[in-house]
Amino acid sequence: MLELILIDDLLFALVGIEGRYISIKRVHGKADVVSFQVDSSMDLALQEFAKRIFPLCESYLLIDEFVESRSQFKHGLVNHAFAAALRAFLLDYQAMVAQLEHQFRLRRLSIQGLWFYCQPMTGSMQALSTVIRKVSANNYAGSAVLNLLQSQAKAMAGDSAVRSLLEKMTHSASNAYLSILERWIYEGVIDDPYDEFFIAENKSLQKESLTQDYDAKYWRQRYSLKKDIPSFLANIAGTILTTGKYLNVMRECGYNVQVPVSENSKLMTFGSNHQYLECVKAAYEFASGELLSLIKEKYDLIGKLRSIKHYLLLDQGDFLVHFMDIAREELLKKHDEISVEKLQSLLDLALRTTAAAADPCHEDLTCCVERSSVLKGLSRLKDLDIKNVSHGNDLEEPISITGLETFSLSYKIQWPLSIVISRKALTKYQLIFRFLFHCKHVERQLCGAWQMHQGVRALNSHGTAISRSSLLCRSMLRFINSLLHYLTFEVLEPNWHVMHGRLQTAKSIDEVIQHHDFFLDKCLKECLLLLPELIKKVEKLKSLCLQYAAATQWLISLSIDIPKLDEQSDGSVGSGKLKSKNPSQVQKVMTRNSAVTDSILKFEREFNAELQSLRPILSSSSQAEPYLTHLAQWILGAGNDQ
Repeated sequence: MLELILIDDLLFALVGIEGRYISIKRVHGKADVVSFQVDSSMDLALQEFAKRIFPLCESYLLIDEFVESRSQFKHGLVNHAFAAALRAFLLDYQAMVAQLEHQFRLRRLSIQGLWFYCQPMTGSMQALSTVIRKVSANNYAGSAVLNLLQSQAKAMAGDSAVRSLLEKMTHSASNAYLSILERWIYEGVIDDPYDEFFIAENKSLQKESLTQDYDAKYWRQRYSLKKDIPSFLANIAGTILTTGKYLNVMRECGYNVQVPVSENSKLMTFGSNHQYLECVKAAYEFASGELLSLIKEKYDLIGKLRSIKHYLLLDQGDFLVHFMDIAREELLKKHDEISVEKLQSLLDLALRTTAAAADPCHEDLTCCVERSSVLKGLSRLKDLDIKNVSHGNDLEEPISITGLETFSLSYKIQWPLSIVISRKALTKYQLIFRFLFHCKHVERQLCGAWQMHQGVRALNSHGTAISRSSLLCRSMLRFINSLLHYLTFEVLEPNWHVMHGRLQTAKSIDEVIQHHDFFLDKCLKECLLLLPELIKKVEKLKSLCLQYAAATQWLISLSIDIPKLDEQSDGSVGSGKLKSKNPSQVQKVMTRNSAVTDSILKFEREFNAELQSLRPILSSSSQAEPYLTHLAQWILGAGNDQ
């Protein structure tokens, strides 16, 4: 009689209901800790049978309560789907209990039979209750739930039935997650109301920031990977992120592009056949190809880069010559006294009256005046690998800088080209431009000095220092011409050619960005802008050239006046008087001749000393940086001509 009563109680306990001899005990404050107890007056043998079945009862109660709580959407879509799968599983379990009850009513069920029929279910129920306890204790959601289910399934490798059940639960729970993933890789949309997806969206970053933010955070941080990534997607998380980013760019451009979806490409499940990996790969290839085609063809990326090369890398120099002529007066002012509006109007005039007028992109060119020299500007850039600089003070600022040192060109870049030509990329272009622009200025000044020398060649310059000054001028011109030749034909042109070829074969926009950034960094380095020791030497040499060019008119005028004084001292002093030299005039001639010669010799000594001081620096650095060998051949050759 007691056995029948206990069986009846156990059937109720299997569905979480107390009986006459079986009670449920809960621990206060711990919802997931529950235990069943049998009355101590019950026969000990029957108590033992009951205790064997209690774990199954406890697991049912725990699972049932989890299903009720996690069926609310506030716990996330994955938990909701997991709870739905558990509810379906509990229906099968309740059907089993109903069958056992039917057998009991027919008096065909003993306590041993009840244990026999319950035993196969015990392992599955306990495995699920273990997962549920961990989910509840850690408040898991999204990826964390999927990863826990997968890890538990792998841990049950020895029990195929339990493993199969846990894998089924994983698949059911992942369906909601895969629907979020599907929208992302097929439409570029994050439909994640409960923040479960492993890709985070930073809505505060807008595409317009690419033209102002030096760090280009938009492309790297608008969408980013979270820490919790489902283990079955871990190896392709980067590809998934990139796929959606590409589609999102096209949506931002006004193109409602969707990856062609067939029945075979639906991400409804994942498994050992890795069909979902093929879907992701196909979506990535489509998105990458579409965006690359859009940027290259519709937005003419190569044409825009070529236009920037014309102006900022001085590939097309006729407009610059005209601009430097008409803007000379404004550029000679201090940088804080310059009218940028006036410079812009002069730049527009230069562009309209030269070959640049044929370029449809020339209207995107603007001018600006920086607040510091190139050297100081370099020290402020965070990501450049500037060697051997401990702090910014190592890079000396000229005492008084003018527009010639601070003038720069800028370029209006529209979305989506700003992904490739970001604020950071444009800043690097500007650094190279400013260096080239100042070199061109030095060259023009020396050319003016050379023309002055050529203008006095016909005069009797015997006994003057003009011939020596002419040699020095030629040496300086060779130096600056050699430097410009190196920068243009040894650095910019070859590197541009390599980048252009790589861009033609690039498979994705990220490859395009990588090749473009590599081109700019390589040009900055080979233009010496990342080598402070060398660039300071070059700046010193340029400064000497400018000082000499500015002093040339004074030197030549003095040199021409000296022989005139000499002739006057040799001529007739008056009618009927003897020819004689005036000692004071002779002294004056000698003093002025000596002063001119000393000035020229001083320029010559300083220039040659600075030029030769480059030799050990270039020699010691050329092993690590092979391009410096070409620089040494071009520049040091100028010093050997004297």
